[in-house]
Amino acid sequence: MQTKRIELLQGMPIFGALREDTLQFVLEQAHSKALSAGEFFFREKDPADCLYVLEAGRAAVIKSWQDGEFLLRHLERGDCFGEMALMDLFPRSASVRAVADCAALALAPADLYRLFERDAEQFALIQMNMGREVCRRLRESDEQLFRARMAEARSAADFDTETVFRAT
Repeated sequence: MQTKRIELLQGMPIFGALREDTLQFVLEQAHSKALSAGEFFFREKDPADCLYVLEAGRAAVIKSWQDGEFLLRHLERGDCFGEMALMDLFPRSASVRAVADCAALALAPADLYRLFERDAEQFALIQMNMGREVCRRLRESDEQLFRARMAEARSAADFDTETVFRAT
């Protein structure tokens, strides 16, 4: 079981390039969490307390707006979520709900602090990897925002053109 978990972590950007002994230590610190379909890992605005690594199942990242919930993306085995909690300690920016029964590893800030005490270089590598992952997601969000804005601009331009043609 531990070998499969190490392989899972090795394939993730946040744990990339970490030594096997470090991954073993991280796994020793982690806590297992099992959720049934429909249960929440956390809800938007909850206090940030850990990051999760999805070992099995499927989950949905959901953002609340007005009276509705909107799907941002799905998470599958091997996805990591909640890492911003270990970086900024702000409340959760979205909810994550199990779509199917899920098993996950949970890592709290104190767990990573123990890694810092043991091996500051490997700790720094995880921090840099988390920063890269957050930046990758920010770039993706920027691209989506840009495309949405361009679609709005095109739609407004089409509307203006139609208005001109109707007026003549």
